[in-house]
Amino acid sequence: MASQVEICNGALNQLGATTILTLTEDSKNARILNQRYNAVRDRVFREHPWNCLTKRAKLAQDTTAPTYEFTYAYTLPSDNLRILKFADIATSYAVSNDINYKIENGKLLTDSGEVYILYVARITDTSVYDTSLSETLSAALAADIAYAITGSTTVLELMEVKYKDKLKDARFADATEGMPDEIDSDYPFIASRY
Repeated sequence: MASQVEICNGALNQLGATTILTLTEDSKNARILNQRYNAVRDRVFREHPWNCLTKRAKLAQDTTAPTYEFTYAYTLPSDNLRILKFADIATSYAVSNDINYKIENGKLLTDSGEVYILYVARITDTSVYDTSLSETLSAALAADIAYAITGSTTVLELMEVKYKDKLKDARFADATEGMPDEIDSDYPFIASRY
């Protein structure tokens, strides 16, 4: 799979710019990419539940309860970027059903006494990224740095369109891997459609 530098060079290639050897080299392109890479990466990670970035965890209950409204607080994993599902295994409820929860300051607040989550993780090891994610990340970087590298709003607009197309294609490919989530027939409207 592509390394961080290869992902960055993919962005530079799309812009017709000079590639880099490392993100720490003394060149304009490396400085810009070094400054923007982490923020763009995290944004792309949050935009889709990428299979290669998904993790499951049972959260440990904090010793200090929330001041009001909720009974329990749980510290989220340090690599959490986006919660996809939240389950209280004792009651078999999923996040989309009847569980009331809120995310505040790195904590998940709820009345559930046992919490499991499925989440998108901030994984920095590029060797686990699938090809679609690497290419989408390169396109996102190209769009993000286009004006700084080329000084052209036309190139910026072209790169933004290219990024949206790459993201759409990658989402489709990623979403069609595995079985779709089961439709909950407890909801009459959904059950009638099912």
